[in-house]
This record gives sequence, C-alpha cells and structure tokens, in this order.
Amino acid sequence: MADEPRVMYETRKDGRIAVITMNRARYRNPLSQQMMGDLDEAFERAELDPEVRVILLRGDGPTFSGGHDLGSPDALETRAERENEPMGRRYPRTRGMDVDPHLRWRNIPKPTIAVVQGACIYAGWMLASAMDVIFAAEDAQFLPTNFAYFAVPWDIGARRAKYLMYDNRFLTAQEAQEWGFVQEVHPADALEEAAMAYASRVSEQDPFQLRMMKHSIHQMEEIQGFTSHILSSFSDRMVRAANTDTAITVEGETRRQYVSVERARANRESGGDD
Repeated sequence: MADEPRVMYETRKDGRIAVITMNRARYRNPLSQQMMGDLDEAFERAELDPEVRVILLRGDGPTFSGGHDLGSPDALETRAERENEPMGRRYPRTRGMDVDPHLRWRNIPKPTIAVVQGACIYAGWMLASAMDVIFAAEDAQFLPTNFAYFAVPWDIGARRAKYLMYDNRFLTAQEAQEWGFVQEVHPADALEEAAMAYASRVSEQDPFQLRMMKHSIHQMEEIQGFTSHILSSFSDRMVRAANTDTAITVEGETRRQYVSVERARANRESGGDD
C-alpha cells in the first residue's frame, strides 16, 4: 500500500520495551531520507516515554536493511532535487542524514538492541552499529565500508577493519560474533524470541543504573576520541566521494554505482568468503 507506514512503533511488557520496526520489507528496508526521519521520530518517542526502559529495533521481512535507498519510490522522490547538487549543499545534507542521527541514537540514555536478519549492508551496518547490543540470525550477512558514520574500527578493531574492508567481502553472523560486533547468534526462527527475552531481563533493571552504565562506557570511548573520529572520517569520506563516484544507467535512470558491493557479492558467490 502506498500509504503504509515506513516505521511501526509499539510497546510490550507493560510499556517497558519499545519495539521499532522498519516496515518496507518489499524494498529491503532501505534507509531513505524519509525512513531516517521516521526512525528519528520513533527513537525520540521511545526516549521521551518515561515508561520505556529498553528500545528494540528490527526490520520486517527477510532483510534487516539493504542500506541506502537507491531505487524505491522514496529515492525517486528526492533524486531530482539532488541532481548536480554542489558539495556545499551535499555536505550538510549527508551529515544531517548519515552522521547526526546515528550519534543521537547512539547516545539515547536507554539500552538499545538491534535484531538483524539477512542483509545488513552499508547504511544498515551504520544503523546496527549505533545500537548498544546486536542479536543476529544465523543467515545474517554484514558488509561495511568507509561510510559516513565510520564506526567500523570501533566495532571490530582497527586491524580487523582493514582486513575485512580491503577484501571487499561480507562478514557472516558467526564471524561478527567472534569479532565482537554481534553479541548473540540464533536460528532465524528463534531470533526475536531470544532478543525479546534479553530485552525483558534488561527492562527489569533500575533505569537510572542502566543510564549511568551506558554513560560511563560511552565516556571511555569519548576520551579515546570516538565522536571526533566519526566527524573527521566523515569529512574524509566526502572528499573521497566527490572524486570517485561513478554512475550507471538502470532502466533509463542514472544511479550511483557501489562497486565494492558488487565485488563483495562476486566474492561470496565464488566462495571467497570461505
């Protein structure tokens, strides 16, 4: 339906757990400008609700998120206004969509949990990364690059980030758990039950203690330069993007080509992930 909500919001366990669901399964839950805006509203609603103690983020359908929106009606709606966009406008727009929201969501003073199944590519990784804890299905596949919200070295460590990104390949759920990005891996049909059970246990803890735990851990990363690194990397990324974007024509429409995604898919199909 054209008027279906992009994001669904509900509370469970007597209002203690907010469940935010990306609701564009037919497009693989792409993170369009519109989707990001709706997610921001949902996260703010959960943050401001005094009854909510834990926030759980999920994607409807077989895919958590295929990343940035390249072809859904949302993308078509905004593509024309971005044509020949100068860097002076592209820079603040991209930061406002890809950096600032993730920093806000990361700093929500309540525990946040991502429930990931299927593909978690590029912007999907950024979204999952901004959550505190990640539960993944056995079929989950993660693909990072040096994107706008570049938390990958913080997620898996500097050397592993280089090793993975240099090779242009997907990270399996099991590898992601071994490397510390994912905390628990479950069969797809048991994933949400396991995540909800964990969220329920956390929701029984004292909210103030949870808030201070999160703040203390984040302060450790801030002392090490987390936010400064994110903002510096974003500037580097925009310089690179201004000089390396390539375009392809699909059904008469011009789109940006993400070469590393195609290489990662080729590596996976050829057995390069083994």
